[in-house]
Amino acid sequence: MNNKKNTIVAAAVAALSLITSNTVMAHGGSPNYIKIEDSLKSSGASFFYDKTAKEVHIALEKVHACIKVGAMEAEVNGKKIHLDAPIKLEHGNLLVESGFANDLFEEYVPQTISISDAKHPLDPLSQAEITLTQQTVQASKYFRSNLRFTEIKLAEPEKSKVWAWSFGQKEDFQRLANFTILDGKQVIEGTINLETKIVTRWQPIKDVHGMVILDDFVAAQEIVEGSKEYADALKKRGISNVKEVVATPLTVGFFDGEDGLKEDDRLLKIVSYLDIGDGNFWAHPIEGLVAVVNLETKSIEKIEDSGVIPVPMKPNPYDGRDHKNKASVKPIAISEPKGTNYKISGNTIHWQNWDFHLKLDPRVGPVLSTMTYNDQGTKRKIMYEGSLGGMIVPYGDPDIGWYFKAYLDSGDYGMGGLTSPLELGTDVPPNAKLLPATLADNSGAPYTIPNAIAIFERYAGPEYKHNEMLGSGAGNQSRARRELVVRWVSTIGNYDYMFDWVLLANGTIKLDVGASGIEAVKGVKTKTMHDATAKDDTRYGTLIDHNIVGTTHQHIYNFRLDLDVDGEKNSLVELNPAVEKNTSGGPRKSVMVVNQHTVKDEQEASQKFDPSTIRLMSNANKENRMGNPVSYQIIPFAGGTHPIAKGALFSKDEWIFKRVNFMDKQIWVTNYKPEERFPEGTYPNRAKTDTGLKVFIEDNESIENKDNVLWITTGATHIARAEEWPIMPTEYVHAMLKPWNFFDQTPTLNLPAETMEK
Repeated sequence: MNNKKNTIVAAAVAALSLITSNTVMAHGGSPNYIKIEDSLKSSGASFFYDKTAKEVHIALEKVHACIKVGAMEAEVNGKKIHLDAPIKLEHGNLLVESGFANDLFEEYVPQTISISDAKHPLDPLSQAEITLTQQTVQASKYFRSNLRFTEIKLAEPEKSKVWAWSFGQKEDFQRLANFTILDGKQVIEGTINLETKIVTRWQPIKDVHGMVILDDFVAAQEIVEGSKEYADALKKRGISNVKEVVATPLTVGFFDGEDGLKEDDRLLKIVSYLDIGDGNFWAHPIEGLVAVVNLETKSIEKIEDSGVIPVPMKPNPYDGRDHKNKASVKPIAISEPKGTNYKISGNTIHWQNWDFHLKLDPRVGPVLSTMTYNDQGTKRKIMYEGSLGGMIVPYGDPDIGWYFKAYLDSGDYGMGGLTSPLELGTDVPPNAKLLPATLADNSGAPYTIPNAIAIFERYAGPEYKHNEMLGSGAGNQSRARRELVVRWVSTIGNYDYMFDWVLLANGTIKLDVGASGIEAVKGVKTKTMHDATAKDDTRYGTLIDHNIVGTTHQHIYNFRLDLDVDGEKNSLVELNPAVEKNTSGGPRKSVMVVNQHTVKDEQEASQKFDPSTIRLMSNANKENRMGNPVSYQIIPFAGGTHPIAKGALFSKDEWIFKRVNFMDKQIWVTNYKPEERFPEGTYPNRAKTDTGLKVFIEDNESIENKDNVLWITTGATHIARAEEWPIMPTEYVHAMLKPWNFFDQTPTLNLPAETMEK
């Protein structure tokens, strides 16, 4: 809804009359005008245009600015600020002088934050570049009015050239845009040269189904509301007004015809909920009723009805409206009185010894690139690119409304496009910096998601501590640990997924994934566990409310991590602690040893992770001062609040295993190939076979001293409990990458003794 709102606002701006008067800057000369969103991008400010008053309202944390179009001054927190040039409106775009953001926020933004338009070869497409891509396709010989975009994003340049540029070498980069289009059910990939404005590639892709797009959500609701057959099924359940029914469009999976569906058809399955006005329609499932809709014919293909289960009608609000006595909570003050310890320059972030590039991908969300660590003046490579690769949420119930549920959220729906704007003080702490992101909608037009990504620093306990009381020791020595957090949330239907990329000054990278939102629940006849129906109704889940079962499922996440540990040539090394017989004398009967093994090929690297062992991405070409190869430790399971998903809870002959293999192994290593992006394959919707990691490792290439990509899988098995209903407190899983002989000593010995206000 937020995305749609921004699109509507943009359309309203475009419909206004144009202000085209020539402008002269107050200090002489002609102003250099840029789009307002480009000016505000690095500051993280959001804006809204009031077309009635012809005023632009801009918000940045506790700063609010109001500027009339054409005026030479702005009101910032009630104070008048003179502008070098007025805001103007041309061809539907609000334009400001290039120094506008600096002038506006100079007094309020700490100087450690750089508001600039610094360029990086991996910068995402700008609003103008997305518009140019859309217009180039529309002007081409290929264009038809029914074409719908599922993705427009940068065609990324060659990895070696980007690394070279990051280390100061001059490189020329051509800006290209890749796009994916749906022509009915036909998927088409293409490329635009943004300099020549020419479509250089138009490639229909055979035998695949594209992503589910926002237009499909709208179509599904309309199809259901217009069906007499569906209305009749609702009447059997005492529902007479189809407008009170919320249809949720779900991918149908692949069962080789065993589900009675044709592989070639572009289909969705609709399970529905009754909106009774309590703000939580998810608590009122219309159980046992599934509509299969054909998106091409805009009709219901068939209705599956396993019998009437009464809709749970008890109001179940989760916004606190039924709790009049609110908890008494005193505020916690978080302040940075001297400014932040990080700097933002364009899309590049600098904190402590870390530097990295950040952007939002429409499919997988945040992408952190060209990540380096400054080790006492030496800039060292850590990771070329890291992001979510893909995720799956498979359910274990075989009933007609559940057996097909195995959501490939990023591959089927595009999680970046479902970004949930963040709110200060609840989603993130008040000191967070909120950054917008610009993506393309289904028509190919750009829209901006405000507050899409947050960056903030937090206290995280002692970095280290020792209190020496003997000899001439230094007494108590402790240092505060700081963490830099990059946070993003994506909402896919009932679930909200929070992804934190956490950097530590000691070189550690943490990956924390939280799940919140509303559980997908099943309506049942059982009210309490003492009912005769309880055993059958709770076979595949937990009774978490009267007539409501939380069905057992899994949340499994795979991260694509192009680690380049001090260089591109890396190997996977196993360290396996073991007990051996003592042969060295003395009273000990046994000894502890660590057996080391270098993994030879891709198929050997595909393995389940045992937390009692150590796995390293190691660079045998570089050593620390003791002669140990520099490495990073791989930890797919670093604690969590639900049982870990050691693998998929399915038998090996299950259909989902024919389509998705990444969920069953925690470590995969493949040779770097830029086209191998997604562990489930590029087009997983209704795929009958795995086109991802299973295919990537079929050639079983050597991974010894190669440019490799690490794929780690983590996740949880979600067994529901009453405390998670009607809304689930955020439940986390964790993974980690930790330096292992990468440094010569403790890398944080230079931390000052006091960094916290007392």
